Amino acid sequence: MENSIQEKTGTAITSEALLEDWQGHRRLTRRVIEAFPEKDLFEFSIGGMRPFSELAMEMIMMAGPGIEGVATKKWKQFGEGTEISKPKSREEILKLWDEATEKIDKLWPTIPAERFQEVEAAFGQYENPIYATILYFIDNEIHHRGQGYVYLRALGIEPPYFWER
Repeated sequence: MENSIQEKTGTAITSEALLEDWQGHRRLTRRVIEAFPEKDLFEFSIGGMRPFSELAMEMIMMAGPGIEGVATKKWKQFGEGTEISKPKSREEILKLWDEATEKIDKLWPTIPAERFQEVEAAFGQYENPIYATILYFIDNEIHHRGQGYVYLRALGIEPPYFWER
């Protein structure tokens, strides 16, 4: 099959496997959000870092609009058009989290294989192949989840096992 995208690009992971990996990370990060005591989710920080609620909101604002940009090729500036009122409870954050997760599941199948190789400026700023942009979304989440693990341990709370995604 000379014309297959796999032969042309040397694909190392399928689209479905990449989605499952990302969603595995999202399931784990959701459990980290759930592990926080309500007050500490919004107020606790170490060394001037943002509270985990703010980190979670950054991940939400990246994932939902990010997958829209990937799927439609229409990117807004980061944070533009996300007139989400600042959540005041863990349940509000989890609701927004779940909405972004559903959006990923809905839009992912609309992304053709060749799209992952296209170069585009995500959020009008970060020019990369689409696969690298998606990997950045995942890396950013892992980074901030790591901060959440530190916070939970500092609060005397055992975080979810990172390998249970």
